[in-house]
Amino acid sequence: MNLPPTGRTAEELLAEVARLKEHDLPVRGGQVTAYVYDTGRAEVNDAAARAYFEMLEVNCLDPTAFPSVVEMERQVVGAVADELGGGHGIFTSGGTESIMLAVKAARDMGRRGRPDTGRPDVDRPHTGRPNIVVPVTAHPAFHKAAHYLGVEVTAVPVDLETYRVRAPDVAAAIDDDTILVVASAPSYPQGVIDPIEEVAALAAAAGVPCHVDACVGGWLLPWLRAAGAAVPPFDLSVPGVTSISCDLHKFGYAPKGASVVLFADPAMRRKAYFASAAWPGYTIINATVQSSRSAGPLGGAWATLQALGREGYLELGRATLEATRRLREGIAAIPGLRVLGEPESALVAFAGDGIDVFVLADEARGRGWFLQPQLSYAGIPANLHITVTGVTLAGVEAMLKVIADSAAAARERGPALLPEGLVELVADMDLEALDDATFAELAASVGVDLRQGAGQPQMAVVNAVLDALPAASREAVLVRFLSVVYGS
Repeated sequence: MNLPPTGRTAEELLAEVARLKEHDLPVRGGQVTAYVYDTGRAEVNDAAARAYFEMLEVNCLDPTAFPSVVEMERQVVGAVADELGGGHGIFTSGGTESIMLAVKAARDMGRRGRPDTGRPDVDRPHTGRPNIVVPVTAHPAFHKAAHYLGVEVTAVPVDLETYRVRAPDVAAAIDDDTILVVASAPSYPQGVIDPIEEVAALAAAAGVPCHVDACVGGWLLPWLRAAGAAVPPFDLSVPGVTSISCDLHKFGYAPKGASVVLFADPAMRRKAYFASAAWPGYTIINATVQSSRSAGPLGGAWATLQALGREGYLELGRATLEATRRLREGIAAIPGLRVLGEPESALVAFAGDGIDVFVLADEARGRGWFLQPQLSYAGIPANLHITVTGVTLAGVEAMLKVIADSAAAARERGPALLPEGLVELVADMDLEALDDATFAELAASVGVDLRQGAGQPQMAVVNAVLDALPAASREAVLVRFLSVVYGS
């Protein structure tokens, strides 16, 4: 984009924004079952948007300059701590940053702990490169944090019936260089809760901190429990759990850019901070990875919590619980589809028997609904993922009809057909040696137009190719995809 020779009016700019969003998935209404979270309450969205705008230009870099930041963060973090067993928290930009800070704190806190207390011991250094032990279903943000922070990842398989990690497998993976053990409440792919009490207990016995990734469930599971669901203990009240992450821009329904990470020990929270005095400029002390950052997301989160209150979240919890039950039962009744595991939250994944789920997803998109494809991995089959939100109940029957119709159409179409030799070609190709133009031509050969403004592509063939590749090749393809999409 070139700068215009003169400034443009707000009306012109908003018209251009509308044009640019022409092919975007809708963020309201419940027909997009991933990425966005909708209460179905316009007045809540409006309150959050207005508070977001009011705080937009406030900089969180220096809380002494903007005391409103301190007060809002205390209230938001305090509300989360009240629901998740107490602790000492930081407001962050999202789950990835919360997880990044939890891994940093564990790395910097010390290396191994004393088994009699389970507290990290800062006097005992690692003998090798530090590692974190995570289930294969743990969010890739842990891999990202490990990559950035110089930490290795030890991935542990899950039970292929329940999709939960097994505590003995976690125990076997812990070694002298383990700095953190991770469990999920719930894990995103199948929406099941790992055995938090068992995992935390064995981590404590080994003197290793335990982080619970409740980015999805942290602000959902308490309300599902209050609505009558059987939710096992998962938060900082569980002995051995030393930190927990909770996204407010998921089931807190706040605008994007809102998460909290809580630490049981304030000393561990301090290890998440960064300070530098090795320069002649202004004072540098950061609670997050970012330095300058807008207080807009904080204002939006604060307003959302205030606008809904306990009763509002409980009502949304009841609606979510009922919608999830009806969705699970409805999908199980569709020939050729099966729900994976026993989802304990508001995340439902289903696979196909004799039905290509990637084709089903394209069929659903053609009917105006987005179902999120998930590739096969570690023995877990390719599947489609649905996030149930507060607005889903009103449209659950319409969703089930679309899934049933799309499944029938996918069965009739058959699986996605891959060009002969394409998978082998991509697997053996040195993608680093390709320029972006050549990669774009390769994408076009399977029906994906990467030009700007090309609209929503049909993805069944692309997902089928990715599904047939090993993880490392998938990652290389995805990096090149992003490079071409954003261009120079």
